[in-house]
Amino acid sequence: MQVKRFFAADMRQAMKLIRDELGADAAIIGNRRIAGGVELTAALDYKLSALAPRVPNVELEEELRKTQSKIVSAQAELSLRGEGDAEASRQLFAGLPLTAAEPLIEPTLVEPPRPLPAPAASIDQRAFDNMRNELNGLRELLEVQLGSLAWNQLQGSRPEQANLWRRLQRIGLSGPLSRDLLAQVAQIDEPRQAWRMLLAYLARMITTPELEPLEEGGVIAMVGPAGMGKTTTLAKLAARYVLKYGAQNIALVSMDSFRIGAQEQLKTLGRILNVPVTHVAPGQSLGQTLEPLVRKRVVLVDTAGLQASDPALRLQLDSLAGRGIKARNYLVLATTSQKQVLAAAYLSYKRCGLAGCILTKLDETASLGEVLSLAIGHALPVAYLTDGPRIPDDLHLPRRHQLVSRAVSVQMQEEPSEEAMADMFADIYHSPPKRVG
Repeated sequence: MQVKRFFAADMRQAMKLIRDELGADAAIIGNRRIAGGVELTAALDYKLSALAPRVPNVELEEELRKTQSKIVSAQAELSLRGEGDAEASRQLFAGLPLTAAEPLIEPTLVEPPRPLPAPAASIDQRAFDNMRNELNGLRELLEVQLGSLAWNQLQGSRPEQANLWRRLQRIGLSGPLSRDLLAQVAQIDEPRQAWRMLLAYLARMITTPELEPLEEGGVIAMVGPAGMGKTTTLAKLAARYVLKYGAQNIALVSMDSFRIGAQEQLKTLGRILNVPVTHVAPGQSLGQTLEPLVRKRVVLVDTAGLQASDPALRLQLDSLAGRGIKARNYLVLATTSQKQVLAAAYLSYKRCGLAGCILTKLDETASLGEVLSLAIGHALPVAYLTDGPRIPDDLHLPRRHQLVSRAVSVQMQEEPSEEAMADMFADIYHSPPKRVG
């Protein structure tokens, strides 16, 4: 039997190392969290005990039983400790004489239970933290193995469905969204018809505003992290409105006092378009800044792209979400961003209330699946698209079928790896099914 340890930043990378070196028949016989990642112990030609049932993931089940025993023991220890404290309190008054007029225990005489020593409490907390980390590692390991198992079973039983899964992975769609789409074409056997219907369902899941935001008017704010294209998008929107309706009923407002040159950019744009530009001064609220602009039909607000940990971000988002503002906030998302960046942007900016999203840099992207998955998953209407530097020519209203066609045209050329497909199936376990249409 060959036994070896593997170190990686996360569970999926560790599993890939094991598969590459020991093959798919290797057994995981141990795992633990370490500084900077995880450690897995794998064995080749591992012989199970004769008494152990020969079912998949028997090692994981055994580890889960051990962890469950630790939790039960810890809970029992805490219960016994609480009962011991109560018994000690009763013994303090066991020898006191009682009279008819006296209560059983005089509240003023009862001493509170002595607090547990700090070192013992810290030891218990460390034990629980270790168990929680161990359970999280086991869960991640289970998801990876179950994803790989499910993918292998699908390839063997339904190769046509497996091929559709591969095509959706090339587009970049998330596992849960792909699952929901494929459920709609599960009864269609002809591959081309199934693919056409699948894309039609995808187009139906993309939502767009019934009325163009500029036509609706009001306060429209561009929000999102730095580098997503907020200021450029605002310039395109302003130019689009001025060319159509003139410069009399539009104004620009800047909340960005952090980025060098941000205010100068907006001032230059205002001079070119002959549009007034106002900056939110330090100590002044957004509501006070907007009061003189109440007669303007459209007010476009440019915001600062701050990190999620910056306290100023919360103040900025709270200002946009204020009751007297009535701003419609659009999350600007660069389609060139990775899915982790997109997800973090949504989590950071959803607190201000999002009316929809604006997708930028479509001319530079290699995949649209990630941003479409986020917009569909969080029910964000796609308000505008931008695909170039020209103002305002490269600003477009979205057409759902055209957006899907574009997503297919920029898909990856190479076939996704087996590890990527297993990861896609593992992603499914995080999300319940949704109804399409």
